[in-house]
Amino acid sequence: MKKISFLILCLAIGTSYAQDLPEKEVTTEVSEVTVFLEGAQVTREKSIALDQGKSLVKFVKLSPFIDAKSLQVKAEGDITVLSVNHQQNYLEEMERSEELQQLEKALKEINEQVMLEQTHLSIIREEIGFLQENRNLGGRNEQVSVTTLQQAADFYGKQLTTLKLNDIERSKNLRELNRKSAELQKQISALSSKKQYPSGEILVKVDAVSAKTYTFTVSYTVSNAGWFPSYDIRVKDISTPAQLIYKANVRQDTKVDWKNVRLAFSSSDPNVSGVAPELQTYYLSYNLRPPTYDLISNSVSGKVMDSEGGALPGANIAVTGTTIGTVADFDGNYSITIPNSASQLTYSFIGFESQTLPISGPVMNVALVESAATLEEVVVVGYGSDKSVRRSLQNKASGVIAVDDEIRIRGTSSIPVPVARTEKQTTVEFEIETPYTIKSDNKSFTVDMQVSELPAFYQYYCVPKIDNDAFLIANIVDWEQYNLLEGEANVFFEETYVGKTLLDVRFASDTLQVSLGRDKKVSVSREKIRDYTSKRFIGTKKEETRAWKTTVKNNKNREISMVLIDQVPVSASDEIEVDVQKISGATHDRETGEIKWEFDLAPSAATEFELRYAVKHPKNRVLIIE
Repeated sequence: MKKISFLILCLAIGTSYAQDLPEKEVTTEVSEVTVFLEGAQVTREKSIALDQGKSLVKFVKLSPFIDAKSLQVKAEGDITVLSVNHQQNYLEEMERSEELQQLEKALKEINEQVMLEQTHLSIIREEIGFLQENRNLGGRNEQVSVTTLQQAADFYGKQLTTLKLNDIERSKNLRELNRKSAELQKQISALSSKKQYPSGEILVKVDAVSAKTYTFTVSYTVSNAGWFPSYDIRVKDISTPAQLIYKANVRQDTKVDWKNVRLAFSSSDPNVSGVAPELQTYYLSYNLRPPTYDLISNSVSGKVMDSEGGALPGANIAVTGTTIGTVADFDGNYSITIPNSASQLTYSFIGFESQTLPISGPVMNVALVESAATLEEVVVVGYGSDKSVRRSLQNKASGVIAVDDEIRIRGTSSIPVPVARTEKQTTVEFEIETPYTIKSDNKSFTVDMQVSELPAFYQYYCVPKIDNDAFLIANIVDWEQYNLLEGEANVFFEETYVGKTLLDVRFASDTLQVSLGRDKKVSVSREKIRDYTSKRFIGTKKEETRAWKTTVKNNKNREISMVLIDQVPVSASDEIEVDVQKISGATHDRETGEIKWEFDLAPSAATEFELRYAVKHPKNRVLIIE
């Protein structure tokens, strides 16, 4: 009742306000969209014929997720924009797409069939129960003839068989209908949210010098849209450049389709604070522990659900503070590659509260809570010096607030989409020159923005103490010119998909190193040399010797360049002495203990490296040496 009264009051206010000025209702199409990492700026253009004097232009059927503070309206010609206001129209909900309506119709028909099958099944089981309850023939003292018994048995058997077979058939039909119903519900969930949203409206009060047609440009930012970068890295062989396909993964659920729009992707995020950070005093005291950033795995997977355990297909998962992100599939499952420095993941979905959680392990299942914000308030934002609109609505209805303010594409064999890259002072924009249509259906679209040939120096890298596999590393110089953002990359080596890697440019130096995965044709083994592993006592000291032999074999038909990493311990006490006796020509970093061999290896050739060191320490102290 309160909602109805509120709507009637809003209508009354709107009617009285409209009587003051001639009103012109205008529908527009989206002409240009700049998609940010979170959110998007939408631009609409329209030529409108107006009479001389003051009038009210109402732009209708807009997204309900407009950020009122971002409204901008420009009018060309001899016309003055007096005020700009934003409101929600609760009497006219956003139109549902034809695809969504068809799915809902199909779901309704399926549910009706489910009810019918359930009714038939209930009748069959009642008949079976009735038959079983009345299978006794005659009274307690009444004799039953063999003929009667035979006839009764035949009748009972035939009836029960028919009913049981019907029960099986109806149950099978019911299971199939329930399966179809679940699939339709998943698809509907992917295309819509649980809530019904009002349509947004922008009211522009203008004063025209003369009666003629004026061109209006309206722009604003909306939520429930965004993009994140991903890459395809293709290397034919280690003698050719690496091909990098720079892709934008864009999604939007603004409740308004973007049809044949000029599309641009910006590296900025208007939701991130622009205030520069300030250091606070660093107080040092006893019993205070420094922060830890232990990372269990470089990949996190799991499922995103609602509070009732239902899947949330299309939910967004992002590494907090980065552009690394992914989208949950139809079952709510996701998998995301994370950098070593990552500590949190942010989960978001339209209509639900976002959650930022610490990375606690390789599997994280998350249940999102439905948002308490139901868009039941009408937000009116005034621009300019004319305050008649704000005065007419301020405190006239509950929930009305007035605020003063100043005015699917993949593949590398197709022709690349024309892209114009604009490098601004703090951001980079990629303008897609081919018009795009992106529906408000919660689906993720992939747009190839840039294809580049990257000259690279290839080198194998192995740390056999941890992993015997050799990793092929592409060392890319002058990578800054490509304006890359951190993101996941699909790696294709020698025409074969070899897995995912992480393109993390935040900590890259002059050379960007990209892991192209494991190469089984380069074998590495590391074993302890028992002959040199010993213990002996020298006075008050105990000396322990350790020796390791590492063998590398190149099973490829071409020469390779390789880096091999090992280590020796570093003493943290004056009582402990570390004597590095043999490193086979490696470089030794005395501060970190790193042993590094860098060499070339001919085809089908093998080489060996020996690492030997001795540790002296007081014999009455226990020291653990590997």
